[in-house]
Amino acid sequence: MQYENTFKAIDQILWKESGCSSELDYLEQKSWLLFLKYLDDLESEREDEAELEGKQYKRIITGFNRWSQWAAPKTADGKIDVINAMTGNDLVEFVDNKLFPFLKSLKATAASTNSLEFKIGEIFDELHNKIKSGFNLREVINMIDELHFESADDKHEMTVLYENNIQRMGNAGRNGGEYYTPRPLIRSIVKVVDPKIGETVYDPACGSAGFLCEAFNYMEEKIGSTTDNDILQHSTFFGIEKKPLPYIIATMNMIFHGVSAPNIIKANTLAINLTQIQEKDRKNVILANPPFGGNERGEVLQNFEIRSSETAYMFMQHFVKMLKANGRAGIVIKNTFLSNGDAAAIRKMLLETCNLHTVLDLPSGVFTGAGVKTVVLFFTKGMPTEKVWYYQIDKHFTKTNPMTEKDLEEFLTLQKTKAESEHSWLLDVSTLGDNYDLSVKNPNKVEEVDERTPSEILDSIFELESENMDIINALQEALGKEEEEG
Repeated sequence: MQYENTFKAIDQILWKESGCSSELDYLEQKSWLLFLKYLDDLESEREDEAELEGKQYKRIITGFNRWSQWAAPKTADGKIDVINAMTGNDLVEFVDNKLFPFLKSLKATAASTNSLEFKIGEIFDELHNKIKSGFNLREVINMIDELHFESADDKHEMTVLYENNIQRMGNAGRNGGEYYTPRPLIRSIVKVVDPKIGETVYDPACGSAGFLCEAFNYMEEKIGSTTDNDILQHSTFFGIEKKPLPYIIATMNMIFHGVSAPNIIKANTLAINLTQIQEKDRKNVILANPPFGGNERGEVLQNFEIRSSETAYMFMQHFVKMLKANGRAGIVIKNTFLSNGDAAAIRKMLLETCNLHTVLDLPSGVFTGAGVKTVVLFFTKGMPTEKVWYYQIDKHFTKTNPMTEKDLEEFLTLQKTKAESEHSWLLDVSTLGDNYDLSVKNPNKVEEVDERTPSEILDSIFELESENMDIINALQEALGKEEEEG
């Protein structure tokens, strides 16, 4: 609860800042401060570990730029030194003109692009301090300084709350599913695809890195040696994100979850020419929820054999091209992909080059704020599709009644054997026409039968009409009183 109460209190302070006008701004500003506090604790932890081993740890953030120096100098009793702690204009001036330039410079001085030092520099190269009241900034700093990340429980609580904040940002309306795919859904996709240590996991439209974080959590439980841990830290997870803010959040989210130097780059995935992809570039596992709609420049469209202005259809071609032989994918996509005429050639390519073994049909309420109906495609590259197993979740979800792990239990159980049920069925691909229509058509669904007699149905209709008339009369009466009083 400590983290939750702190995050809420910070939002109330940021609400007063003219430069912070949305959930996006609140999360961005909280993030960089939280990140610097987290880094200070992390470096102190590494320093202590090195000392125990008789080694020396070289800090990335040094001198007065350390959180414990500029943000939270302490008195002998461990409390904030209110006399020497900067506040007001002095604090804002230091952050804008000294701290941020120093942090940005780490990108240029880092020994490797895969280092934490480089990632810090890259993050702050994209960020700006929007908290222009030094008094508000001091309040926020003092609250964040109360948070600690030493124990596994502390880190877990913080990552859960951070994810919840990302969800709120995703639900803010215009952002929709762009930043946030429900975690119960992601966890189920990861379980079906089952990434293993030693395999590479890739999300070329990573948003806030939800798929990569959940894949890391899943694979971390299988660590059996220090070598396994090193593989997960450095050569397993790869992401690409086009937009600056989600790129920043993705990088920090991965670091918060325990991946110290995430292989996430800021770039336009669709600008990659498919003809130039080599075997060394390909990945074992792809997990993604690509953006749909959008507009790309003419030269980007030239990168695809099957031309389309729909970004999701371009991404589908990228996924297939980027998978290794026998590579596996779990992809969230609008359900119109299954039947849209413009996607027929891509469906044909997918069915001929991959085994599309599972389609999970999701109801429209899964992505709150986005208002779209989606499916999840599970496929393996290297063999053509003979039969597709469908599972349909027949339930309505809302913001107040979101999808949970329990809602996906039956799907996960039946998917292992591709069993048929009221909610699942098999489609023989040989029966498809030239359009390769994969629309969701459940032949096993038991329709509810109205067993009322005709007279009972009539009575029900009359009752509803009577209720409607009562409502109309009450409204007319209320309006009449208002006119009299007026």
